[in-house]
Amino acid sequence: MAKAVGVGGIFLKARDPEALSAWYAAHLGIPVQDGGALVFAGAESAGMTVFAHFPKSTPYFGRREQDVMVNFRVDDLDQLLEQLDEAGVEIDPKQEHFDYGKFAWIHDLEGNRVELWEPVRTA
Repeated sequence: MAKAVGVGGIFLKARDPEALSAWYAAHLGIPVQDGGALVFAGAESAGMTVFAHFPKSTPYFGRREQDVMVNFRVDDLDQLLEQLDEAGVEIDPKQEHFDYGKFAWIHDLEGNRVELWEPVRTA
C-alpha cells in the first residue's frame, strides 16, 4: 500500500509573508529560497516529524484564534533561546523536559506561538 512518508510542507497565511519569512530566517536560521519559501533540505533536516490533532478548545497553541502551531526540531535549544532573547524575541518562560527531548515556546513576528524541540541525541 502506498503511504505518506513525512510532511512535505506547512503553509500558513500571514499579514506580511516576506517579513515573516525574513524573521524565521534571521531568528531560526531557516534558509529562504526563491519565492520566499523557507526550506529544510539535506542530511541535517532528517529526523522525526509529528503530525497530530488537538481539540479545538486546546490552550496549547496560545491565542484562542490560532488554529495551527509549528514545531521546529532544533540542534541546541539553550543556545537558540539565548540568541532569541538577545534579539528581543518573545519567549515563554515555561520549558518542558521529557525522555524524548526538551521543549520551549516562542512567538513570531505576527504573534504566533511556535514550539521548539531539541530531541534527545542518539548514539
